[in-house]
Amino acid sequence: MENRDDLNSILPYLPLVIRSSSLYWPPRVVEALKAMSEGPSHSRVDSGEVLRQAITDMRRSLSFSTLEPSASHGYALLFDELVGGKESKRWFDEIIPALAKLLLKFPSLLEEHYHSADSIVSGIETGLRLLDSQKSGIVFLCQELIGALLACSFFCLFPDDNRGAKHLPVINFDHLFATLYESYSESQESKIRCIMHYFERFGSCVPIGTVSFERKILPAEYHNSSTTAPDADFWSKSEFSLCAFKVHSFGLIEDQPDNALEVDFANKYLGGGSLSRGCVQEEIRFMINPELIAGMLFLPRMDDNEAIEVVGIERFSCYTGYASSFRFAGDFIDIKEKDPFQRRRTRIVAIDALCAPKMKHFKEICLLRDINKALCGFLNCSKSWQHQNMVIDEGDSGLRHTDTNTSHEALLNDVEMSREKPANNLVRDFYVEGVDCMDHEDDGVATGSWGCGVFGGDLELKATIQWLAASQTRRPFILYYTFGVEALQNLDQVTKWILSHKWTVGDLWNMMLEYSAQRLNKQTNLGFFSWLLPSLATTNKTIQRS
Repeated sequence: MENRDDLNSILPYLPLVIRSSSLYWPPRVVEALKAMSEGPSHSRVDSGEVLRQAITDMRRSLSFSTLEPSASHGYALLFDELVGGKESKRWFDEIIPALAKLLLKFPSLLEEHYHSADSIVSGIETGLRLLDSQKSGIVFLCQELIGALLACSFFCLFPDDNRGAKHLPVINFDHLFATLYESYSESQESKIRCIMHYFERFGSCVPIGTVSFERKILPAEYHNSSTTAPDADFWSKSEFSLCAFKVHSFGLIEDQPDNALEVDFANKYLGGGSLSRGCVQEEIRFMINPELIAGMLFLPRMDDNEAIEVVGIERFSCYTGYASSFRFAGDFIDIKEKDPFQRRRTRIVAIDALCAPKMKHFKEICLLRDINKALCGFLNCSKSWQHQNMVIDEGDSGLRHTDTNTSHEALLNDVEMSREKPANNLVRDFYVEGVDCMDHEDDGVATGSWGCGVFGGDLELKATIQWLAASQTRRPFILYYTFGVEALQNLDQVTKWILSHKWTVGDLWNMMLEYSAQRLNKQTNLGFFSWLLPSLATTNKTIQRS
């Protein structure tokens, strides 16, 4: 174990120690966890106040700093005041002991993980490790191990004073509870109740499955050696056809029925404000699918040419509302089928939009930044690991994989032959290695107004940018959820008009560039769609007068 590079990269961010090729909790932590695992009659952990003290003691045993007073008060507030007596008793009688037992298994679960990591996909590293910036890679975690990681977060047992140097997001739950105490809101309580529900479900039945976390970097095939992403000339000359565009005025991305790639309107730090006071699109997704939080442990912030794709997460909670109106609304049973890797067929891609004053978004450099970010996120697969042959073991051990008998070159040739070739050589040279996943050939993109809230993006430009990126990556369609926003009332009409005129990616990009230049030069104050179709501007004025 000591010689594993993957383990050594993540060990400084774990609360475990390695000794004689085995992983261990420090003895005093084991003593505390064993007491809690036997219930409040042994541990005396029967209230939020006592739980706070137990967490403080375990952190002290690990030589960690003490929790902020507001975090300690947050645990007490939740379990001693906000949670009803019957529910609170269940937590201290059943859930806390179950989490303690899970944490006692954590070292052995992690050892099992590393023993099997080398055989998931032949020749591909999949073990838990720091997936550092500008290093593409994938990590496979079983759901039970993810549960143990989240239990560590609940008890605030991850070392936290060394994460900033690696640009890692917060991972312990102390900020979540501190915010509950410092500025109580029902939405913040509901966020915690989503996580509580996850642990309750986990305690009643340990989920069996796998989740993968992949750092994607825009492949070199998409840009020249002096840049990290395609330039304006690349986009201007693209002859790819625009994909289908389906507008949904109502509904939610996570409820889409078409097996599409679901966009997380992300912060560059994965999870954004999930573990503090944030409660918008990304944070809500992390609450109803808490397994996403595990990625915050080992995925540093994203650079402009990077995206993070997560496959296989299970949804546990229903909800209503958004931001301050967000409320936990009970149990959700996820019935998604699983792929050969035992991952649920739910694919989420985290891409962070540019955060800047509104007019800056019209600059060419900013348009390029966001379209290339979306391009990276929407690439079907930037690595060829999915093409490895698999032998499915019918027993409980899961998957066994063998080396492929088909040469990599032959695979790429097959992919090339199956594609519709663009007319111009510039675009043809940018096909991505392994871009066609083994079973994702029908995946579109489910998205919405990415980067258009506090990030200041223009609704119409961001919709166009995502359409261009999806088309360039050969996605067959976009499902665009407008959430009833009036400013996008003409989106369906405009996209149908563009498709009827058979515009290419290059055509639409060039029109967007021309419009943006006019906006910057104050030659127009129309929205992009009204500028494209002047009849829309007249119609909108008539509606406003009436």
